[in-house]
Amino acid sequence: MTTLKRVDVHVEGIVQGVGFRPFVYSLANRLGLTGRVHNDANGVHIEVEGAHTGVAEFLTALERDAPALSEIERVTVVSGEPAGHSEFTIAASDPSGTRHALVSADSATCDACLRELADPADRRHRYPFINCTECGPRFTIVRGVPYDRLLTTMAGFGMCDDCAREYHDPGDRRFHAQPTCCPACGPRLRLRDARGTELCGDPISCAVTLLRAGRVVAVKGLGGFHLAVAAADERAAATLRARKHREDKPFAVMAADLAQARRLCEIDDAAAALLTGRARPIVLLPRRAGAPVATSVALGNRSLGLMLPYTALHHLLLAELAEPLVLTSGNVSDEPIAYEDADALTRLGGIADAFLIHDRAIHTRADDSVVRRMSGEVTVLRRARGYAPEPLVLRRPAPRPVLACGADLRSTFCLAQGRRAFVSQHLGDLDKHDTLRSFVEGIDHYCGLFGIRPEIVAHDLRPGYLSTRHALEIQGVEHVGVQHHHAHIASCLADNGESGPVIGVAFDGLGHGTDGTLWGGEFLRADLTGFERLGHLACVPMPGGPAAIRQPWRMAAAYLRDDHPDLDVARRHADHWADVAAAPGSPLTSSAGRLFDAVSALLGVRDTITYEGQAAIELEQRADPAETGVYPAAVTGPGPLLVQGGDLVRAVAEDLAAGTDPGVIAGRFHNGVAAAITRACVTLRQATGLTAVALSGGVFQNVLLLERTVERLRAAGFRVLRHVRVPPNDGGISLGQAAVAAARS
Repeated sequence: MTTLKRVDVHVEGIVQGVGFRPFVYSLANRLGLTGRVHNDANGVHIEVEGAHTGVAEFLTALERDAPALSEIERVTVVSGEPAGHSEFTIAASDPSGTRHALVSADSATCDACLRELADPADRRHRYPFINCTECGPRFTIVRGVPYDRLLTTMAGFGMCDDCAREYHDPGDRRFHAQPTCCPACGPRLRLRDARGTELCGDPISCAVTLLRAGRVVAVKGLGGFHLAVAAADERAAATLRARKHREDKPFAVMAADLAQARRLCEIDDAAAALLTGRARPIVLLPRRAGAPVATSVALGNRSLGLMLPYTALHHLLLAELAEPLVLTSGNVSDEPIAYEDADALTRLGGIADAFLIHDRAIHTRADDSVVRRMSGEVTVLRRARGYAPEPLVLRRPAPRPVLACGADLRSTFCLAQGRRAFVSQHLGDLDKHDTLRSFVEGIDHYCGLFGIRPEIVAHDLRPGYLSTRHALEIQGVEHVGVQHHHAHIASCLADNGESGPVIGVAFDGLGHGTDGTLWGGEFLRADLTGFERLGHLACVPMPGGPAAIRQPWRMAAAYLRDDHPDLDVARRHADHWADVAAAPGSPLTSSAGRLFDAVSALLGVRDTITYEGQAAIELEQRADPAETGVYPAAVTGPGPLLVQGGDLVRAVAEDLAAGTDPGVIAGRFHNGVAAAITRACVTLRQATGLTAVALSGGVFQNVLLLERTVERLRAAGFRVLRHVRVPPNDGGISLGQAAVAAARS
């Protein structure tokens, strides 16, 4: 007589909405086991019984063969007495209990669905909302957990008989796929003009006709609206730029497939894997000479932000258009992306000539993610669609629930409980009312989804930040202030699963310092609980305060003062140069970002900016990557250590006056900054004994600087930590704040 064994299995992680229950059902039936599986508020619960060998194989295969979109965090197995189940079934979800289940990020359309999309004999031929358990919308349509259709924006679409048959068939690819639909029962695509009037004809074909005629079309995607024009059409790209009030910042481009993408950019195997992966981010790649892209798409930029289609709608548009599209966020410059139909028609009515929309609501807006390969690793520069809300694991668990409110620029928030840290999708800059509303609503949504009620609220020390104000308005919690640059380094530590201590190099635009000055070029001894400021870039005045951010030439004046009055930058601003150089009453700053601004203005790259970080970004573009010369900068200390950024600026000015090529000068400046960072870290190693360096802050989005710095630090014997999963810019600040608050609890 065969002895039966029964186990109760609980699986936690990303196991809802990814085909996990169908996988369990098929596995159990293949092994001749009985029992049941259902979703609950914490994940997936399984009762399985049968022969000992079958149960053992089931437990092994459960993790070994799990669905591609799943991510198992923990499996708990408890033995019990057999209950005498006669078959294996999928039971109704149990919504009771405290919510800890995870929600999957949205995933690009899979190959199986694309084959059906292209098959004239298939009932979903050319259906823009095709999906299955392995692809399609997830986070952006979820209203609550457990992940069931009734708790998504698909709740209003009743399944037709054919879809219901697939949904309930254990052998079908759409078995319990919650967004399952077809042309007979699912969302419908429409094309409307700027007044909202529906246009006749096939919406996709009509939209393509408009794009070929140079029109701007707003396209409703997974997490919001995009604005689209043909990428090779200069007049259309320039029109879009003017209407969107986006003077210089590059547009993203979507290519139909890898073959088309390779005509635009240099793409190696690693880049191809990024472009074709399930997250489908925008990938910053080297632009090919002569790429068929209008000048206005990426003004003066050696790179393109490139992505491939991630919805069936994108595939259909690109296939019919047969050329790449500009696909940029559906907003006016610096506003959050539009995601509701009525709001899009209002806000984008003066930009778009037509709207390609549908009636599947987006519950949570999510912009496209942006990644770049830097110093041999992929770095996420904007974490949103395809990545959020999947959690990161904290090295030091949060014993009490934490909300971290982040910074104001590139805003994100973070919720942490136990070892999980949920960094929100990129929200934008909080100085916009709609972004602030999304920030507040997003916190409530995440708290509900993941069953987190914060007891600790972490925030930046700068009282003027709207994120700080919101944090301090929350009652009945413990407030924890975290210095901006400590948060940067803590974010890098958390990103790497470490707790320190390290030598932290935090180079960014500005942050509120503990001494009343504006920090931004910092050398810290830091761990997750605290920091000590060991050194910094020598402070200089920031003439006009915020005006110096918008007008980088002011920083050139601050650094040079009366030196080299014959330089072009001084002549261009002769009427104000002397007064600005004197800088009476100006705040002092150690900002590395302002140092890059000064050099950018000196070289005539950028005197005024239209978006944050523009001067430094364009300076990097100007730099000759083959240049090996190095400008010297004095490093004195420690006690405190000072790096004389003024030495670099004077070297730039001298070479410029001597007629040296600006690309060579920019290359030498970047090398000089990397060399100065390395010398400073060597000096601090001698004083502290620390051999690991963490690099964080928006300045380290600069590929040339990061690669030269990492190379020099490693050659000097350091172990180097840098960002991978969260941005080095302020988009990663909330994770750092959460990690600090958790470690201090």
